[in-house]
Amino acid sequence: MASSDAEPAATGISEKRTATREQFLRDVLNGLRSRPRTLPSKYLYDAEGSRLFERISGLDEYYLTRCETELMRRHVQEMVDVIGANSRLVEFGSGSSVKTEILLDHLVSPAAYVPVDISLSSLRSAVQRLQRRYPDLRITPLQVDYTVAFELPAGEESFARTVVYFPGSTIGNFQPDEAVAFLRRMRAIAGEGGGVLIGVDLQKDADVLEAAYNDREGVTARFNLNLLRRINRELGGDFDLSCFRHRAIYDERFHRIEMHLVSLVDQVVSVGKEFIAIEEGETICTEHSYKYQIEDFEALASAAGLSRARTWTDSMEWFSVHFLVPADGAAV
Repeated sequence: MASSDAEPAATGISEKRTATREQFLRDVLNGLRSRPRTLPSKYLYDAEGSRLFERISGLDEYYLTRCETELMRRHVQEMVDVIGANSRLVEFGSGSSVKTEILLDHLVSPAAYVPVDISLSSLRSAVQRLQRRYPDLRITPLQVDYTVAFELPAGEESFARTVVYFPGSTIGNFQPDEAVAFLRRMRAIAGEGGGVLIGVDLQKDADVLEAAYNDREGVTARFNLNLLRRINRELGGDFDLSCFRHRAIYDERFHRIEMHLVSLVDQVVSVGKEFIAIEEGETICTEHSYKYQIEDFEALASAAGLSRARTWTDSMEWFSVHFLVPADGAAV
């Protein structure tokens, strides 16, 4: 966890940490030893990384937020109809929870809202804002690494069903087999009779995709390089950020954006007690972002025991939101 997020949990926020400093160090060293070199994308989101990502979301090139927001506003009534009254909404990777307000403004008598995020600072600010906006809504935030198995905090509220909400395109950050396992965990949390409302980025022109991850202002570059700064701060690394350059490319073979840090020189870096030799031109991959066709994502969900009940897209059909239910006949 980021040092700025390593403070005592805010009042009302359940804290179930899974990423200790030792786990962070182990993940970093395993990734740097591998070929090609990698770093887990979940570590991009310390307090500074979360702040930079909020800036990225508002950039002109970053079509995802714009398309998803348009889609949500156009189809929100249909979404709340399938979610139903007296439902518990559990949001994975809630961040600032801004898009969630579109749902919360229209849900009928929601039983509870459970924002789940790895960043304590994001949870604190979001919960404070939402408690002012929805004073009658039960909000039970949970700080946890939602990419691994976890349990929801015990609550006294009764509810008709649980709906897991996963906005944005983060499902694309998982390798396909990992995405299936992750969707299975969502299905388990939703339970029988529950559902999953999930955002999925769609395949499109490579120029559009690469521009979204190589913005002119360089915010995405700072976001990517911030991971090295975090390693220096929390793990005693000695990365020289001026010796690396951000690069994002679209791999047509796998239909995914790859985000890299490119070494500009031959160099040796230390992390923990290890020294890692990195050659000029060698890259460290920090994120994959898979782009799907609707039918391909439907097959992925099916492998996780989920059936696609409804799908909505924006006006350009660049982004999609799906409502999934357990595939064993649970009704919408």
